[in-house]
Amino acid sequence: MISLVLRALNARSEYDDKKNYRDSCTLDTCPLSLSYWGYLPSLPANAFFLALFALSTILFIGQGAYSKRFIGFTIAMVCGCALEVVGYVGRVMSHKNPFGENPFLIQIVCLTIAPAFLAAGIYLCLSRIVSTFGASNSRIKPLSYPRIFIPCDLASLMLQAAGGGIASAASHTDRDPTTGNNIMIAGLSVQVGTLFIFICLATDFTLRTLRRHRELGEAALDPTHAKLRASWAFKGFLAALSFATICIFTRSVYRVAELSEGWTGHLILTQKYFIGLEGAIVGAAVVALNLFHPGLCFREGYVKERRERSAGKKRWFGRKRQSGGEVESGVVRSSEDEVEK
Repeated sequence: MISLVLRALNARSEYDDKKNYRDSCTLDTCPLSLSYWGYLPSLPANAFFLALFALSTILFIGQGAYSKRFIGFTIAMVCGCALEVVGYVGRVMSHKNPFGENPFLIQIVCLTIAPAFLAAGIYLCLSRIVSTFGASNSRIKPLSYPRIFIPCDLASLMLQAAGGGIASAASHTDRDPTTGNNIMIAGLSVQVGTLFIFICLATDFTLRTLRRHRELGEAALDPTHAKLRASWAFKGFLAALSFATICIFTRSVYRVAELSEGWTGHLILTQKYFIGLEGAIVGAAVVALNLFHPGLCFREGYVKERRERSAGKKRWFGRKRQSGGEVESGVVRSSEDEVEK
């Protein structure tokens, strides 16, 4: 071990101060303790997560195109999964050369900010859930949820991206990345706080809905969506969204703790924590939302709403023709009905 360290130090002296001494290191000449990681990134684990998020990206695109609903949700999930893919490409590349700087910086930035997009997708779903059960059960209007949480998520995203960029630039020029790291921590802290408030409001809405339902029965719920609420797909979506929210929240708390120790702390230098509290937990959240994509799980509600709108137009046209003495035999159809047929 001593000989390896001496060889690494001798290699470093051959380069000028602007050159990172790790550029001269290989697995044969330097110990892993001198790498950016402090360990050798696992090829099987990182390749698995790379494949998982790549497949999820494709599935979200396909599900969004097929359902033609929840476009904002689909865009957010595709962006988040795509960043996860890029981040894990960096980790896979580092398996052969853990002393390379660019793959390390790629995964630091991409895997840090990716869940902010996933959180945005989750925020967009709550307003639709509130409308499905009945806006009267919520303390705030359904559209207020995305208007509150999306700007907070954007602020979190910008802080994380700015901090990652500053830290990467500092590391690349062999300067102290603490300033950028602190900005990243601030962005992650905003994300944790936003998710915590979101969880509190979602829990409050759930409790208020249950309480009003016990007191008022079905009158407490929007009758328009009774069939949708009873469907197994919608119930599965509620469970998946709750599970994904807890997963992203847990991961964000872990990353705050990790980066608070700096780039040489115990958490960031221990691979098993990353695999369990970053890769596995974010992957589980993405898979849950893949299995219960809201655009597909809300499909029954959209079909019923479209039929009711069509029925309303039929009645309106019928009354108008009766008042004008132009009543036709049979059912009066609107132009929208003809197009749908």
